[in-house]
Parts: sequence; C-alpha cells; structure tokens
Amino acid sequence: MKSLKENFQNAHIVIIGSGIIGKFNALELSELGFQITIIDPTQIQNSSNAALGLLMGNIYQKRRGRSWDLRKQSIELWPQWITFLQKFNYELNIEKPLIQLTTNEERYKKLKKFIYENNDQNLRILERDSIFINNINKAFQTKNIKGMISFKDGRINASLLLQTLDDYLKHKKVNFLQGEITKIRKSNNQWISTTSNNEIIKSDMVVLCNSLKAIELIDSLNHNIKLKPVLGQAMEIEINDAEVDLLSLPKQFNINGKNIIPKSKNKLIIGSTDEYSTKPEKNIFEKLTNFLDKKPNWLVKGKISKKWYGIRSKPDGEPSPIMKNLEDGLIICTGFYKNGILLAPACSKWVANEIENYLY
Repeated sequence: MKSLKENFQNAHIVIIGSGIIGKFNALELSELGFQITIIDPTQIQNSSNAALGLLMGNIYQKRRGRSWDLRKQSIELWPQWITFLQKFNYELNIEKPLIQLTTNEERYKKLKKFIYENNDQNLRILERDSIFINNINKAFQTKNIKGMISFKDGRINASLLLQTLDDYLKHKKVNFLQGEITKIRKSNNQWISTTSNNEIIKSDMVVLCNSLKAIELIDSLNHNIKLKPVLGQAMEIEINDAEVDLLSLPKQFNINGKNIIPKSKNKLIIGSTDEYSTKPEKNIFEKLTNFLDKKPNWLVKGKISKKWYGIRSKPDGEPSPIMKNLEDGLIICTGFYKNGILLAPACSKWVANEIENYLY
C-alpha cells in the first residue's frame, strides 16, 4: 500500500451502481480528488429513477441508534449539498414542509406523544382547525384526517437530482461505463472487475452500490449478507372535477402510508414502497388509492396518466442500510430500502472516511 499512500490523489476507485447512492459516492470522492469510474448496465432504469424524493428525517420517530444517527447527519448535510449542487442547477431545492397524516386514532395518539416527548420546535401537531387539515379533509371528502407537520423535512425532485449529479460528474470528467460487472477479484493489491463482455477494469478500490446485484459479486455466506427485493411504485393520476383544486393541498404529504404529491390543479402523484415484491400487481390503481375508508368521487373516477416502479433492496436480518468494509479495498453500501436519497450524504461521507483511512 505504500505506493497508494504516496499517490493518494491518483487512486482509482470503481463504483458499481449508478443510482443516487452510487452517484453521491462519486460526487464525494471526486471532490477529494480521486479518479472515479461508475459502472452500470442500466443507468436509466435503476430504482432511483422511481423515487419520489421524500426526506423523512426529522419526522422519524425512533430517535436513537444507527438509523437515527445517519438521518441526523444527513439532515445537517443536505442544505450544504443543495447549495453546492445549485451551482450546476439552480432549480434544485428541498420543498418544505412534510406532512404525515392518519385516520387511525391510536396512530394519532402516538404522533402526539412523540412530539410532546421530543419537544422539537420543527415538529407540530396539526389540529382539526389547521388550514392544511381543512383543505385536505375538504378535498378528500372526509372529516377524520389528522397528523403532524415537519418544517425541517420535505422533498427533493429525484429526477432533477439525478440530472444535476450527472452534470456535476460530467464536469469532473468521471468515467461512465455501461457494462455489467459479473466478477470482482483482487490481484497484487489491485481489484480486477470483469464485465459480461470480458472487459477488464483495474482499480485500487471497489464500492458496491448496485442494490440486489451487489451480493452476487461477493461471498455472501462468508460475509453473511442477505437482501430482499422491495418494490417502490408510483402513478400519476389525472382527475376531471372542476370543484377540486389539487393545488390547494400541501406540496407533499403522506396519508396512512401512501405518499401524495400534487403536480397541478388536476394531476397528482401517489406512491408507496411495498415489501418483498418484484413486479407491480395489475390492480395498482386500487392498491395505491386505497388509503381511506371511502375514496372521494374524483379519485374513484381518476385516470392513470403515467405509472412507474423500481426494485429496491432491504437487508434481511440486519438494519438498513448495509455499510461495511468487507475487506481491504472493497466496500459495500446498499440496502437502503426507502431512504436512499435521504441518507445519501451521510453514507457517502462514511464511504469517503473509510477510503481515506484505508489509503492513509
């Protein structure tokens, strides 16, 4: 490793996977001066392109342990990264606030208890006379929706974030390859990545960010890593009801586990993450719109104008995400489940620290 330490800035790092996590790692590492190659056969079709970009950080109710530590760090890092990335796309920002709602009384009591115990000024219970609640109840033709608001959480447009990261990485001359890596091995202090076309890529380090595919490249039994497929899906619904203005609703909110993003006066996006599926069911409209005891008429009559999905991964038997230094020069950073965009800053910081410690 002596030569690597002497030529720290010339170290070549291969990142396998070009979703939000892969690209964010490339962003962090390229800022440190490393030579980066990102390898992914299906960059446009990865699960990050199906993400809605909701940042559920401060609203997270388990305020202890590793998961909270990662959220807390990312909450602090995201504003800095937004300022940095706005140099490449001024439209990129975090839309705030984020609202979490329920029709379940027990669930509502837990939300009130959470806010009371944490005494966080960025979190508030939404009372029945709140303008947010009034507008939502009116639009959804119900009376029993209630919940809380987080002024610190919000949403990043995922497709705009990916585009901005691409612009930055192009500016930094990060190398993109569209091959599929089928094998990695170490030889003489270098990592050899082999594509399905038998192309060889040599590097000083490899970072695995390719979700479910990551464990196919390692000895998963030896490292005891298991991942389950998770389906994230969404649809854009167009309504035809002059009495309902979807723009009267908050910019992003969640009702009973379904994420809702109004796009225009007559269009909204509904999405959710469903565990252990790999293909959307045929009744996707019923599944994604079934979050109230009774649907409003405009939603019943709504038409799907667009739908999409992405396969994510969830660790089986350990917390999400998986961030491990598997062996000298090999890091895995995957299994983010629902929180890839939120946790990207903290996880890329961790990867960068691991690499600097290894090289130094």
